[in-house]
This record gives sequence, C-alpha cells and structure tokens, in this order.
Amino acid sequence: MSTDEFVKVGTTDEIPPGRLKLADVHGTRVAVANVGGSFYAFSDECTHDGGPLSDGDLEGEVVTCPWHFSRFNVRTGEIVESPAEEVVDTYETKVEGDAVYVGPARGAGPHPPVA
Repeated sequence: MSTDEFVKVGTTDEIPPGRLKLADVHGTRVAVANVGGSFYAFSDECTHDGGPLSDGDLEGEVVTCPWHFSRFNVRTGEIVESPAEEVVDTYETKVEGDAVYVGPARGAGPHPPVA
C-alpha cells in the first residue's frame, strides 16, 4: 500500500476525542472518528437505510445512526444493535504529525487503533 492511496482528511485538532467528521476519500463518503485519541474510519452510509453515520452519536467505539438507530463498532464495522443486518466497511488510517489520513478499505473485523 503506497502513501498515494491515503487522503488527508483533517488534523487531530479538527477531530477532537468523541467527535466524528465526514470526509471524501477518492469519491467515497467516509466517517472519521476520534475515540480517546485513536482514529478510525468507516463508511458513512448506514447499511440499514443509508443514513449518514457522520451525523450520528459517538459513544466510545460505537456510532448510532441518526435515522433508525442502528449501532456499529467504529473500529470493526460490526453491528452492535439492529435494525441493520450488514456490517459497514472500515478503512485504513494513519496519523503523521497532526495530520489524519484515510486509506484503502479493509473490510470489517478487528483492527488495532491508530493514534
């Protein structure tokens, strides 16, 4: 994976702990979450009905869709609470200095934090 695949989506100051930010990564809407100083990126589209997850509430590692309240783990993409029946894609992240970058999709599953 080359550095060219990563897109700068903001700075650590622009995405404070407990907050979400919407980013465009190669034409795809991606939500970026800061969970206690670790950054996670995942599809902004809820798999239940397409709600914008970046407009949802972030509690720890869990984001709640503002439309029908499906809940997903932002680190793994896994469903925490229905009505969603499919996981959301997650993306590689990295931090260089104070810049936050999002890279290629990596699918759902356990992923280490990036701080």
